[in-house]
Amino acid sequence: MSQTLLSQINSPADLKGCDVNQLPQIAQELRDFIIEVVATKEGHLGASLGVIELTIALHYVFNTPDDLLVWDVGHQAYGHKILTGRRDVFRTNRDLNGISGFPKRDESVYDTFGVGHSSTSISAALGMAMASQLRGIDRKHIAVVGDASIASGMAFEALNHAGVSDADLLVILNDNAIGIDPAVGALKDYLTKTKSGKETGRDNIFESLNFDYSGPIDGHDLPLLLKELKRQKSLKGPRLLHVRTTKGKGLKQAEIDQVRYHAPGKFDRTTGDIAPADTSLLPPKFQEVFGNTIVELAEQNENIIGITPAMPTGSSMKIMMNAMPDRAFDVGIAEQHAVTLAAGMATQGLVPFCNIYSTFLQRAYDQVIHDVALQKLPVVFCLDRAGLVGQDGATHHGNFDLAYLNCIPDLIIAAPMDAIELRNMMYTAQLGLELPIAIRYPRGRGRILNWQQRFQKLSIGQSRVIHLGIKIAVLSIGSIGAMIDDLISDEELDVTHVDMRFLKPFDHDMLDDIFEQHEHIITIEDGTIIGGLGSMVVDYASAKAYKNNIYKLGIPDAFIQHGPTKDLHKIAGIDSETVYNLISDLSTR
Repeated sequence: MSQTLLSQINSPADLKGCDVNQLPQIAQELRDFIIEVVATKEGHLGASLGVIELTIALHYVFNTPDDLLVWDVGHQAYGHKILTGRRDVFRTNRDLNGISGFPKRDESVYDTFGVGHSSTSISAALGMAMASQLRGIDRKHIAVVGDASIASGMAFEALNHAGVSDADLLVILNDNAIGIDPAVGALKDYLTKTKSGKETGRDNIFESLNFDYSGPIDGHDLPLLLKELKRQKSLKGPRLLHVRTTKGKGLKQAEIDQVRYHAPGKFDRTTGDIAPADTSLLPPKFQEVFGNTIVELAEQNENIIGITPAMPTGSSMKIMMNAMPDRAFDVGIAEQHAVTLAAGMATQGLVPFCNIYSTFLQRAYDQVIHDVALQKLPVVFCLDRAGLVGQDGATHHGNFDLAYLNCIPDLIIAAPMDAIELRNMMYTAQLGLELPIAIRYPRGRGRILNWQQRFQKLSIGQSRVIHLGIKIAVLSIGSIGAMIDDLISDEELDVTHVDMRFLKPFDHDMLDDIFEQHEHIITIEDGTIIGGLGSMVVDYASAKAYKNNIYKLGIPDAFIQHGPTKDLHKIAGIDSETVYNLISDLSTR
């Protein structure tokens, strides 16, 4: 990079040393740098481009890191990272052993709170403000939250508490009318209407919550931002500044197609164009299989309903929303509501398919237990992004679902090995179950081209034998079984392979046969080694006093960081090389 203003900024102190008239040039250089890097390295683009001026103004006015700045979700924090000493390592963003794509406490003192899931910033910043107050520390506390995130229940809980405190908390509402997909709900409609300055009295929802409300103001007008933030810095108590921005600002295509350019993959940094990719000869992504299959099933079954919390495009629920808009719903960033909404529908004889990313279902755990499983309501949970998801890292891995669902009574847990199995599990679920079911599947493509085959009803809790061998048996669950299948075929291994398909109910009959006919049993799962398939097999062996040798392969008891999924599988010890070496070793014993 040539000598520019940005190349001389290694900290907010350097930024403050710049003349205010130089800030627009820094904003342009910062945009250009992010576009240049993300064009080739991939990552989250639109959100960061939309808050460039706001990011600069915040670090220029406030005394970070002494003043505590919390970003919600963190998709928009690339500019923040570059201005806080990570410019020279920004090209390692999301790489294995590189910097994280999200704010992370152990990465920088400027990352005051680790994020990745939405709607946490106000609670965290309020906690910091209350702690400062208790300790007698005079500092500012700022939470930057988007209009989609602030509609979440947790954000409202924090606003409700903050409004009756005297905490020194500034909430900046970054209003661009879109999250990953367009924002939805009554609050979005309300924010859209607040265009003419500060509203009066209790007509303003935030003033009704005892916040000092200001705005809306243009989030790309640097002089105006600086003036208003300086005024906010002189105030105390709970206050909210409403800032309007354009997601993708500065890159024409990203402004026009904000959904696609949230994380566009590789693109031409000059034109912004994304090179067309011919995927016609590639197997479909699991989420595409889900999206097309639910429409196919809904055409046959009028009781099927689709629900997703703010991820219609990523989950491919958008396919049903387009085809059947009166039967598919984006409920916003509201996982708890999504689950209980589905439960309510199930009480009335509907068949709700509630599609939630595995990592986000963690946010609705009580609802799964209390509102669904306890009442034996036949909600169909489709858990996208199960297992290790790659470069989004620890906040987004779907490692825990098998384990955290396994301990819930009256819940069927299924994991398809391939696209055909996913279709058949969805088909079986909508035929009529007496219990809820969770079907988990990974991010990315499967391996079968001819996947739209005739539906077949599956026997709940029944596994299937893929290969028959002697001495050694490999028990897999989910899509990782495809890797085992390929390994056995490619290396011509004399090994039994069983695709368990269901964690609950568990196929004990098959397990008895395996223990009786094999000396060594290997379990493998793209989930935590504690509480999943391996634990089930070991517990059963203990209960039945089997003496076979059991080897559990799974994600270790540690948070796995970001990087290419293939590398993370190797780190976790669930890659083909690890399995091959173990089988080879056991074969010689």
